Amino acid sequence: MPAPSLRQRAASLLLLLLIGVAVVASFAFLELDFAGLFGAEGLALMGEYAGRFLSPDFSTAHLRAIGRGALETLAMSALGTLLAALLGLLLALPGSGRCGALARQAASLLLNALRAIPELVWAALMVLAAGLGPNAGTLALALHTAGVLGRLFAEALENTPAEPAEAIRLAGGGRIAAFCYGTLPGVWPQLMAYSLYRWENNIRMASVLGFVGAGGLGQMLYMSLSLFQEAQAATVILAMLLLVLGVDALSGVLRQRWVSR
Repeated sequence: MPAPSLRQRAASLLLLLLIGVAVVASFAFLELDFAGLFGAEGLALMGEYAGRFLSPDFSTAHLRAIGRGALETLAMSALGTLLAALLGLLLALPGSGRCGALARQAASLLLNALRAIPELVWAALMVLAAGLGPNAGTLALALHTAGVLGRLFAEALENTPAEPAEAIRLAGGGRIAAFCYGTLPGVWPQLMAYSLYRWENNIRMASVLGFVGAGGLGQMLYMSLSLFQEAQAATVILAMLLLVLGVDALSGVLRQRWVSR
């Protein structure tokens, strides 16, 4: 490999210098108080705060409330993913070009709009429309995930061989029969895999949507942190972790059982 030229070395040094200047300027702009943060008093306060988090509240009443919140979060993610898969498949049919060019452009535009808005923004809008609680979180997950799954479903349908469906059409079958028996069986494993992956993502996001009032464990965590109840917040965080790990494991088992076969 030839040695870098003088111009290349100068350009690299200039780039490093610019990065260093940008980092220093960022710290100066933010006006961070490192002396107060890493001083004796700051470290003592951080240690005290961390100590309160290391003593979770395992009281019966609090665990019962966490159980209800976990069920809400699980139901939000599962129902939101199911609604998103149905809506995404409905939009994927025109989005894959099966209903004409105009319908394809309209469906693609709608799918782009749905997934361009983050879940938290959808949740804030749904809280205003449907009120506080898990209904808003479910609708927010369904709308955003429908945009993601719809795009993935449309690409899967585009890449599916058309010969089985055409054979059913030539044998006298209708368009619905051709899709259900000719196209859907070949693309079904991909649709299931995409839906299960999005369910894994939605169980994490459902735990966060509560910060805007969308119910579940996220709302419990927000209330505990707002009231400086570190012990209760630590228990909620542990419940979130266990719920996410459980859903990840279940999704992996379902993918192996339904998709791989």
